[in-house]
Amino acid sequence: MAFTLEDLPIRDDLRGQSPYGAPQKHVRVQLNVNENTHPVPQDVADDIVESVRRALGTVNRYPDREFTELRESLAGYLGHGLVAEQIWAANGSNEVIQQLMQAFGGPGRSVLGFPPTYSMHSIIASGTGTRWIPAERDAEFRISPETATAAVREHQPDIVFLCGPNNPTGTPLDLATIEAVYDATDGIVMVDEAYAEFMPVGQPTALTLLPGRERLVVSRTMSKAFAFAGARVGYLAAHPAVVDALRLVRLPYHLSALTQAAAVAALRHAPEMLAMVDDIRGQRDRMVTELRAMGYTPHDTWSNFVLFGGVADPQAAFESLLDQDVIVRDLGIPNHLRVSAGTAEETTAFLDAMRRVAAEQPPVRVGA
Repeated sequence: MAFTLEDLPIRDDLRGQSPYGAPQKHVRVQLNVNENTHPVPQDVADDIVESVRRALGTVNRYPDREFTELRESLAGYLGHGLVAEQIWAANGSNEVIQQLMQAFGGPGRSVLGFPPTYSMHSIIASGTGTRWIPAERDAEFRISPETATAAVREHQPDIVFLCGPNNPTGTPLDLATIEAVYDATDGIVMVDEAYAEFMPVGQPTALTLLPGRERLVVSRTMSKAFAFAGARVGYLAAHPAVVDALRLVRLPYHLSALTQAAAVAALRHAPEMLAMVDDIRGQRDRMVTELRAMGYTPHDTWSNFVLFGGVADPQAAFESLLDQDVIVRDLGIPNHLRVSAGTAEETTAFLDAMRRVAAEQPPVRVGA
């Protein structure tokens, strides 16, 4: 009999769980994991390569443990009067969230979230021994201040996770909800803003709420808008005391000198890197319009992806798209699929493929 994971003396609370991961299939049009499918501009790539080359000259030494230059660069990029002492970074926002859970969660503590939301929130909770408490959303995947505060008062969590715009639905998150949650708890409130750059231009973010709210944390990533998913750079903004707490749990020298050099170089080119965001928004809106014309029900989205309902058989639709060399995401939400906004060519390929799907299995009314 084959030896399996279940035969190991693994922690009881991890038994029966499956590792996180979207299907990794090599197809022509990959629109399933919310990546920025636009390549890094060549002049930016050249500067990054040169910066990494210089960093290699001292790679025999440990990197700057406090990644000072990177924190200064991130503070400058975010603005809102933030300074380096309020910034923390790690290998992707997942590690930032994990460190937050290590510092403020753990055995005997709990974190409240609002599914459907980013699946790693509950997985990281499990990995750190923090009890995950799922709470209900309102219609259309929104969260009103009243709904959020009722859940907080009922469960009294140590940490509250909010996601704005939400993943996997793209739903906007009102600042009034964040304020209400903060006032209703004595714990940490974390707002995951991985997709903030795709919000409408001029729309205020949770960063505007940081002054005077010492327990509020806003996490970000360079994976999406900066087309830097492979570099693994996530970060947060918070009160300096929160940053000090994360120092207690981080591994020594957790950000390599090469990662720091690459990220600082990319941030030097922030306007050029973000120029592609407008194009992505345009392709996202194009998908919303054309999916609706086909008879599907795309949900409001401020992110770089679209969740749409009305899919008669999501698994069959997923396989049909895959046969056409297009991959999207089946999240297990009944009658729904999610698609990332890509280049104009990728969008065209997806929409053409969806028209063939619609011809094979006509869209259905959600809830019918």
